Amino acid sequence: MRTRDSQGGRGSGPRRPAKDGRPRQGRFSPSPAKRGREGEGASAGPPAWRKMPEPAPAPPPRPAPAPPPGARLAGVQELEVRIEKLVEGGEGLARWEGVPIFVPRSAPGDLLKVRVVERRPDFGRAEIVEVLEPGPARRPDPYPELSPTGICDLQHIRDEVQPLLKAAAVRETLERLGGIQVGPENTHLIAGAPWGYRLRTQLHTDVDPMTNGVRIGYYARGTKDLVPVTRCPLLVPELEAFLPELRDQLTAGSPTRIDVAIGDGGEVTVSPTLPGLPHGEISLQVGDLNYAYDARTFFQGHRGLLTRLVEAVVGEWEGETAFDLYGGVGLFALALARRYRKVVTVEGDTQSARYARMNARRNKLANVEVVARAVETWIPELPEGVDRVVVDPPRGGLSPKVPRTLLERRPKRLTYLSCHPATLARDLRLLKTAYRIESIALIDLFPQTGHMEALVQMALDTDTRTSTD
Repeated sequence: MRTRDSQGGRGSGPRRPAKDGRPRQGRFSPSPAKRGREGEGASAGPPAWRKMPEPAPAPPPRPAPAPPPGARLAGVQELEVRIEKLVEGGEGLARWEGVPIFVPRSAPGDLLKVRVVERRPDFGRAEIVEVLEPGPARRPDPYPELSPTGICDLQHIRDEVQPLLKAAAVRETLERLGGIQVGPENTHLIAGAPWGYRLRTQLHTDVDPMTNGVRIGYYARGTKDLVPVTRCPLLVPELEAFLPELRDQLTAGSPTRIDVAIGDGGEVTVSPTLPGLPHGEISLQVGDLNYAYDARTFFQGHRGLLTRLVEAVVGEWEGETAFDLYGGVGLFALALARRYRKVVTVEGDTQSARYARMNARRNKLANVEVVARAVETWIPELPEGVDRVVVDPPRGGLSPKVPRTLLERRPKRLTYLSCHPATLARDLRLLKTAYRIESIALIDLFPQTGHMEALVQMALDTDTRTSTD
């Protein structure tokens, strides 16, 4: 019988032999093999399992990362720089100890004393303190009162040189960001009147603290500080002449932002609606088509280039079906309807879409269908293999869903009108996997500013297949 000892453990009586007749090993008794190994190693030093490996050498310390180029500007207040060129947007580019320095209102060839106003890891931004030596294209500002504003950033550069400098900046952006070779021989430059061209403008207001009268004008560059104006020679003369009347009708409670547009016959429209000021629909003839719109809706602003712009976008091509995306009030859709059996224009702004329908009816173009939806939500409905798609997106370019769908549905011809070269380059980098660029036109719709439109005509390259197939 198994007994327990005085500590409550199991008894220490004789153990039952194992099944093979050999005595059982105790719980903590070493096996014979282990006893043999211990005995054999007694005279040969410590057993191998007790030897510790040599520690691995410590890795050498990593070198500290090199400071970014912009760190050289730390503590630097003023510099002397020479402007190399204009970049997209109209700023001049200089370099100081290899650091790019962007300088507004500079001109190529200028030697400038500048003050650093912004420091970034890869670049700096500076403002002009003194023009030490003017570049060959610099001139005195024709309208100094507009110099602080953002609507005349390039008026210090001769009119005939501005389009050339801006075109070079657009080409450089497309090559650098889009990998698209667009030398001067591959682009067409379209320019018009440098002054007195704008059909619309956005003004701001405030109350003069000295007289309590209302002032109108434009914000100073990069601020919300009002620069009052009594004239703006960028505007068509009829619209410029309207500015005193506008100011006289405003009161201290008037909105701080006012949109103004003009049509044929000197018709003016103002938004929002204000007592004593005209509002509502105006119209404008472009070629043999008539367009209605108002100050709330987008309409291209250079009166002298509207016909040439429409002709350049639409071209000589014809076919069964064309789609005009971001179509506005129908500027391109109506002209496309003369060359295609059916045109569908898609516009997310309901007011603009309403005018597009009205304009199609007034011009007796029953083959125009207007879809009042955001392009991004409508684009999955684009049929496959249509003859033509025209896109005229805002500055942000095409949202990712749009170019992906275009690559999937493969319209035979694609026209892209862009107001921002950087986003155009981004989108073309993807679209060129399936489309061959036939031509690029650079259109100076906004003289005296750094903005330039780019018009790209593309045809489907039937020899290429994309990953979306």
